[in-house]
Amino acid sequence: MGEGKVFEQARVVFEEFLARIPRFDRGIVVIGCSTSEIAGCPIGSNGSLALAGEVWQALTDVFAGSCLTPAVQCCEHLNRALVIGRSAQEEYRLDEVMAVPILRAGGALAAVAYRQLCRPVLVGAVSAVAGIDIGETMIGMHIRPVAKPLRLTNRRIGQARVNAAYSRPPLIGGERAVYTSQGGNDGKLQSE
Repeated sequence: MGEGKVFEQARVVFEEFLARIPRFDRGIVVIGCSTSEIAGCPIGSNGSLALAGEVWQALTDVFAGSCLTPAVQCCEHLNRALVIGRSAQEEYRLDEVMAVPILRAGGALAAVAYRQLCRPVLVGAVSAVAGIDIGETMIGMHIRPVAKPLRLTNRRIGQARVNAAYSRPPLIGGERAVYTSQGGNDGKLQSE
């Protein structure tokens, strides 16, 4: 994999993702990533800090102008805890857990995020408005209900498959219910 190729692929995926999800005023986006899968190896077998660095750079570049806060999911060795900045942890009142992600326990992207973030912290769970899964790392536990799949045009970073989802409020009430057009508080009702 040529240097910079993963950065470019990740940048394109992140840009399309932000362009296609609903406009959230704020919220957390969970990012799961297997650099082993990016390299064409089975998940958890060949993590790469170099590949993680390219994904991290693309992530921070694209999300810099967004009102969304990325949270990087660790692997199962750290119970899929997430790396997030201390200010976001305090803002969203997330429960801190005690660990430091490293390449072999947490994963490459989590380790890079922990090194690069200002005042990083690990939290046990989030209720994300959306998420991107690079390499089938199983991010669904961190996306709030109801998760809607988002089929991106660019579905690979390296050899890893990319999946994405965003959330919407649950539709309740049955056949007599009236819903807003986006499930939000925009005041526009769907036709009766």
